[in-house]
Amino acid sequence: MSTALPVLPTAPTGGQPTGPVRRATRRIRLGPIAVGGDAPISVQTMTVTPTHEVDLTLQAIASAQAAGADIVRVAVPRREDAEALTAIAEHARIPVIADIHFQWKYAVLAIEAGCAGVRINPGNIKKHDKVALLGRMADEAGVAIRIGVNGGSLEDAILEQFGGPTPEAMVESALREVRLLEDVGFADTKISVKHSDPWVMIQTYRLLAERTDYPLHLGVTEAGPLKTGSIKSAVGIGTLLAEGIGDTIRVSLSADPVEEVKAGIAILESLHLRERGLDVVSCPSCGRAQVDVWTLAEDVQKGLEGIDAPLRVAVMGCVVNGPGEAREADLGVAAGNGKGDIIRRGERIATVREEDIVEALVHFATEMADEIRAERGEGTPVVA
Repeated sequence: MSTALPVLPTAPTGGQPTGPVRRATRRIRLGPIAVGGDAPISVQTMTVTPTHEVDLTLQAIASAQAAGADIVRVAVPRREDAEALTAIAEHARIPVIADIHFQWKYAVLAIEAGCAGVRINPGNIKKHDKVALLGRMADEAGVAIRIGVNGGSLEDAILEQFGGPTPEAMVESALREVRLLEDVGFADTKISVKHSDPWVMIQTYRLLAERTDYPLHLGVTEAGPLKTGSIKSAVGIGTLLAEGIGDTIRVSLSADPVEEVKAGIAILESLHLRERGLDVVSCPSCGRAQVDVWTLAEDVQKGLEGIDAPLRVAVMGCVVNGPGEAREADLGVAAGNGKGDIIRRGERIATVREEDIVEALVHFATEMADEIRAERGEGTPVVA
């Protein structure tokens, strides 16, 4: 396995860093969304509604889209789910991927229904002639296929050959399926090789990236509940993205799909792979703090909910780092001794009492967000 270090980001004029230099991959399309090549890294999630309940599923898709999802996947374990795909693909406003396990016939129905993509698992669809059939049909219909390998569902022959769900075993499973599709001339493929252990997942994707130039879908499968799952996903997905590996991502959580989308966007923003929205930075727990930073930062975060402009807001309570950090942010407060200096882009614009800090920051942040939207020609959002 290669030990070459990733290419580090550069800082353009103005001093703001760019994201990591990405690995060159093929470019495919999922409806209007490009994946791979120089296309932006997309964020995916998966609905949890019974897919055959069309209205509920479309509502779930709309919620995911509103949170920032670019692509959505729906489960198709039953025939009635497959039969509902036509209506879902027609009315959804973002590309829909049908998640197929075991029943290759449902993949046929998904392609015929107009889904933008189909996910198949080599460990579950074992008939090679059926995989070839899906490749021919998808090619004719302009539908992408994701080869989705999971450490927990590898083929028996692969497990026996490699002695378990090792990185080598998962990569071999994926590439065997790739070759079946290539044999019928199909190439609109993206690949995932997910594992529940972030370290195994990282090694697997690194190995796969050395072996192929197909676009890669990143994820730590079965990552867990919101808190621990977000951490595992940030480690696994973030490490690979920092190395330039990855073209589309899903944070797999035991939580509302909207939370998956939020976490995925946050990972991309933290690596400068997507424009930052609101970013609240604050002091860590520290004996130098002259204010209850924990409570203050939480109250500021809550007060700023709904502001989606690219603003960095610093909540600082220490004379050592506070003034400097506040000056580096778009808006900040250096708090202590019962008061707070409000600093806007390096200049102090007000000094307020400690109990008025949250209100002041919300006021100035809202004002700055409106200015940013006006500069971009965007209207002020209407709050319901």
